[in-house]
Amino acid sequence: MDNSIRIGHIALSFHEASAREVAKVLEAHGHQTSFKSAPHEAAFELLKNGEIDLLTSAWLPSSHEVYLNPLLDQVEKVTVLYEPYCIWGVPDYVPENAIASVDDLLSEPALTRMDRLIQGINPGAGISRFSAEMIQAYGLDKAGYEFRPGTEADCFNRFEDAVAQERWVVIPLWHPQFLHNRYTIRALKEPKGLLGTQDEATLIVRKDAKQKIGSAALAALSQLYIGNKKLSALEDALRKQAKN
Repeated sequence: MDNSIRIGHIALSFHEASAREVAKVLEAHGHQTSFKSAPHEAAFELLKNGEIDLLTSAWLPSSHEVYLNPLLDQVEKVTVLYEPYCIWGVPDYVPENAIASVDDLLSEPALTRMDRLIQGINPGAGISRFSAEMIQAYGLDKAGYEFRPGTEADCFNRFEDAVAQERWVVIPLWHPQFLHNRYTIRALKEPKGLLGTQDEATLIVRKDAKQKIGSAALAALSQLYIGNKKLSALEDALRKQAKN
């Protein structure tokens, strides 16, 4: 019997970190593993087309339910790996008594101090969809704010550069994420509730791959839990390792 398992993940480094934890469980049960990644919508297409056996992971319900729902007859949910949620955050040197809420971006001192560009990641991400909506819903565009989707590097490097210079900046982010392992990032209150709820990051398996994976490995996967704090640290270590 073929013992190779194809693990798919969304092409972001914290999804890769969780995929590696899934691989450890599978390899402990004698499987060979391989990885395939793609942007958000495309990763679910890989699952739909049978190009991967497992997907780590679907953020349900807020971010990825729209992508998973058409596939529910082909897949099963295995376990919740962590509990992600989206934020708009600011560095901890931005005083909370000055900027506590998204609404505060429309008044002083934010209008004088805050960078107007809110740099995000790719447009298919839940945080990107939510952020684009927030610009309009809060009237931030009228004050010159702009949400711009981009790459991970665009988003994260801009934040780290701003912190190095102690500039006031808003980052559209989420937990878990490696920047939380390096910095204290304070979430702004978001009274309109447009950033979604706390999701469940769910490991998804194709039904036609269950026999190949085997009951023992599936049982072990069903007990796998990583948690937000550990995954932030795992991602940070993975990124540092990639630089060496």
